[in-house]
Amino acid sequence: MSFTRHWHEECGVVGIAAIHGAAELASLALHALQHRGQESAGITASDGHRLRTFKKMGLVADVFDEQTTKDLLGDYAIGHVRYSTSGSSHILNAQPLQVASHRGSISLAHNGNLVNAPELRREMEADGSIFSTTSDSEVILHMLARSRAIACEDALLELLPRVKGAYSLLVMTRDRLIAIRDPHGFRPLCLGRYKDSYVIASESCAFDIIGATYLRDVEPGEMLILGDGELTSRRLSEEVTERCCVFEHVYFSRPDSLVFGSSVETVRRRSGEILGREAPAEADLVCAVPDSSNTAALGYARATGLPFELALIRNHYVGRTFISPAQKVRDMSVRIKFNPVKEVVEGKRVVMIDDSIVRGTTMRKLVKLMKAAGAKEVHLRIASPPVTHPCFYGIDTPVRNELIASSHTVEEITTYLRVDSLHYLSRDGLLEAAGEGDRYCDACFTGNYPVSFSALEGSDVFDNHVAGRDIPVKPMPSGQDGS
Repeated sequence: MSFTRHWHEECGVVGIAAIHGAAELASLALHALQHRGQESAGITASDGHRLRTFKKMGLVADVFDEQTTKDLLGDYAIGHVRYSTSGSSHILNAQPLQVASHRGSISLAHNGNLVNAPELRREMEADGSIFSTTSDSEVILHMLARSRAIACEDALLELLPRVKGAYSLLVMTRDRLIAIRDPHGFRPLCLGRYKDSYVIASESCAFDIIGATYLRDVEPGEMLILGDGELTSRRLSEEVTERCCVFEHVYFSRPDSLVFGSSVETVRRRSGEILGREAPAEADLVCAVPDSSNTAALGYARATGLPFELALIRNHYVGRTFISPAQKVRDMSVRIKFNPVKEVVEGKRVVMIDDSIVRGTTMRKLVKLMKAAGAKEVHLRIASPPVTHPCFYGIDTPVRNELIASSHTVEEITTYLRVDSLHYLSRDGLLEAAGEGDRYCDACFTGNYPVSFSALEGSDVFDNHVAGRDIPVKPMPSGQDGS
């Protein structure tokens, strides 16, 4: 079992169009998107005649050295970092996925999750298709190969209305780059300018590292065709309500990014300020559970007038490689990654800010560490509402009955975590912080899924993960904190 205190975003994508040394720029941009996936990294480059793909398991810095990127010749490139949500952790599922078709070689990089991929896959397998990966992204490639449309972009416009779920998609041929965002706009995708051409990325922080300028988001349901200094916009036929993932602002995106047209830093700071108004505490200081909660904690401190202190120090050199089946070692996982500053918290009433609670076991260990360091009181404030439902649009969440808030009250969670008080940011407060609240998907808090799960209904996946049928009121997790 690996150490983790959160679920994982599944992917980050980048596209470089008609720029010399495209693979080198893509590699740099992937470094800025590393937080979106740490399992594998890959780049496909095109020199106008041939597509070359290189991908491996591991971090970007371990996969791409100077020589590797120089060998990926061409002025077009797409890149991908991955954490698996659909498909197992294996090099076969690493992206970009490159195939040969009657239109020539095509490469694809996908951020999101297709809820009807199993249904589409079964149909194509029944017709004789053979799949080489377990990734839902391969379904799109098979549909693309089957289309009789001459141009790749026409084929995509024809097939994508059959695909349901989340996709921020990059498709590259030998002489063009196509970027598409699903009609709901679940996952982010933005357009930037680099010299006389264009770049695409999941977040704008990828533009900063290569010296590109953010222009705008790719709109929900929009297809951009990028050529040599050219940009063409087309629309998917389906018209639906925009539903951007609000958790991009809560946790996934970097605070130095513009996501869905808004500053992540600004949204998180506002969330903390609103949380401070909604749930102040009699305390001596405010601290964050680093790093994703730092900005919200600053907002809370500003709203309440309490001093912000660096009371928890995070070890940045511990990652997903910490794997051990031994209970004793698992119990040390939080201490390996976090350590309280005794001189700051001893004898103090501490407000600890975090962005969310998943299962609750890690938070319980953190509270125990703070009190062992001498904190007189620990008041926990969460900069999002209780997470009661899993996500099926590209985030690796536990099944519903593993989410502590799905079957326990705030009072029960307070008792389990052994905190002196616990308050979550209200749903209205989060949507106020995000602005234009009606454009966001908040299914993880409400269970109101924007895309139908008709293909899954009646299956164990739907019953246990989505509908939550027959979910028992679970006893609190036990035996996992060394107490």
